[in-house]
This record gives sequence, structure tokens and C-alpha cells, in this order.
Amino acid sequence: MTTPVPEGGIAGDLSQDPARAPSPDATRPRTVAIVTGMSGAGLSTALKCLEDLGYEAVDNLPMNMVDALVEQGDLLSRPVAITVDARTRHFSSDALMARIEALAARPDLAVRLIFLECADEILQRRYTETRRRHPLAVDRPVADGILRERTLLAPLKERADVTIDTSLLSIHDLRRILAGHFKLSAEPTLHVFVTSFSFRQGVPREADLVFDVRFLTNPHYDPRLRPLTGLDAPVAARVAEDPDFEAFFRHLTDLLQPLLPRYNQEGKSYLTIAIGCTGGRHRSVFVAKSLAEWLGGQGYKVGLTHRDLERSGTRQG
Repeated sequence: MTTPVPEGGIAGDLSQDPARAPSPDATRPRTVAIVTGMSGAGLSTALKCLEDLGYEAVDNLPMNMVDALVEQGDLLSRPVAITVDARTRHFSSDALMARIEALAARPDLAVRLIFLECADEILQRRYTETRRRHPLAVDRPVADGILRERTLLAPLKERADVTIDTSLLSIHDLRRILAGHFKLSAEPTLHVFVTSFSFRQGVPREADLVFDVRFLTNPHYDPRLRPLTGLDAPVAARVAEDPDFEAFFRHLTDLLQPLLPRYNQEGKSYLTIAIGCTGGRHRSVFVAKSLAEWLGGQGYKVGLTHRDLERSGTRQG
């Protein structure tokens, strides 16, 4: 049951195709996911995503009730997701840190702190569009509230197990990232997500590994290929014909082959690999698609997206 508090941020329909997982193994520590971060970064949306994954979700919980919730009889066998943030009465980063450390010391709990980040200008735009007041700037400009909150939350961001920047994420991207990290499954299988992107739009902040393919032949300069994308056969053929492509791709897969099993052994359940070029339309799209196909052939669970393909238009790719 989620107790909603209007929080803004990422908007979208979470009611379709919920990804509820089976109950976790009772012999394993019970997951307690604590969600915090910048107001307007999508905290309530993230909590709803976790609820759809099978967590008992509680929004805007007072800190003095965290222990009581974890000990509640009818929840003892269920994972719990909680938002605690600047909206919460008597919020204190130090008090929340102390509460988290106390819970993390318990062998029966697996406590994970999720911090949602977002660029200041995007937060300001979201507050302007929704015409809401920032919780820490009731009688001040939104920018003042954002700065005050960023300072207040700095220790929690440093402590976070997972930090997600929602600046350029859609609701589906956020759902995918949370599912990758927090899906309820006893299966210790590494899920690899590959995304292409444009360096003009910035490096995906959720990326674990980033590869730059701007050295490859750029189809943008061929008027026949410019309107196409790396998903089209003529563009794929042009990039693949680059004399350095074959060696690069072989070295890339040779690098990943020993790394991925080690990530899996260390308990990492989700890995994001980002492939970038100038416009995110031609080279990176083809290489990301090729890498995803290779990973699938190695037996990994693979997701693929092209972050900037639609927004890149006819820009240099």
C-alpha cells in the first residue's frame, strides 16, 4: 500500500504490465529499500516502481516510525520500500544516516539506500510547470530551496548504494533501472543493459562502462545516409566497413568477456554499458546493437535502448 504525497518529477502510467516478482527466499536477508533525494526528482514515482516490483511501499514516512514499520508483524516476510526526504516532518540527514546504519547492522536485513539526483535547471522547470512550491523554499525562489536541499542531502548522496540521475530519464527508463537493481529474484544472474547516446546530450550518469566510438567513419557526411540511423542496413554497412571497426569490436568483447563473470560473482545484478558518438544517431546506435547481440549470444540477459535517437534528428551522428 502506497500512501501518496504529491511530489512531482517524472510522470507516467505505472499501472500497465506490473512486474511483480514472487516472494523472496525466506532464508535470505529481507530487503529494506530507503528512497531519498532531491524533491522533484521522482521520489514518489520510484516508490511506485518498487511497489510494482512487489515491495510493501510507504511514502513520506516519519523517521521515528521506520523501525516500527520494519518490525510490523504482517510485513516480516516482505521486502519494504520507504521514502524519507525533505518533505518529512523533522527531517535530518544525520538522524536518517544513524537509522540506516542501525538497520544495516542487523543480519536479517539487507538495507539499500537509493538517492535520486536531478540537474538544477530541470528541477526548476518541473516546479515551474507544475506551479508547486519547493518544500524548502515556501517564501523564497525555487532555486534557493534546491540549493538548501542539495546541501542538506549531501551526506546521504555520499552514503547511497545506488544513485540515479533522472534528468534525462523517462518513466520507462527509471522503471528499468530500478528493476535491474531491485527485482525480487533468488536468481543471481547479471542483467546487462546497453544504451547508445549522444555526447552532445551528456554521458548517461547511470552508466557503469562508457565507450566512445567517435573515431569510426561518420555516416552523417554522406547525404544519402544522413537521414537514416544505425538501425538501417546501409548505415550499419558503412560503419562496419571502417578499417578499425573489426579490431575495435573484437577488443571490446575481449575486454568484457572476463569482466562480466566477475561482476556476477561479486553480486552485481545490473550493469549498464553506454556507447556514445557525436549525435547518438549512427555509429553508437550500430555498435550498441551489435554489442547487445553479442552479449545475448553469450547467454546474458540483455536490454537495449537508444537514448538520443529520436531527439538527435539530423544532427551529426
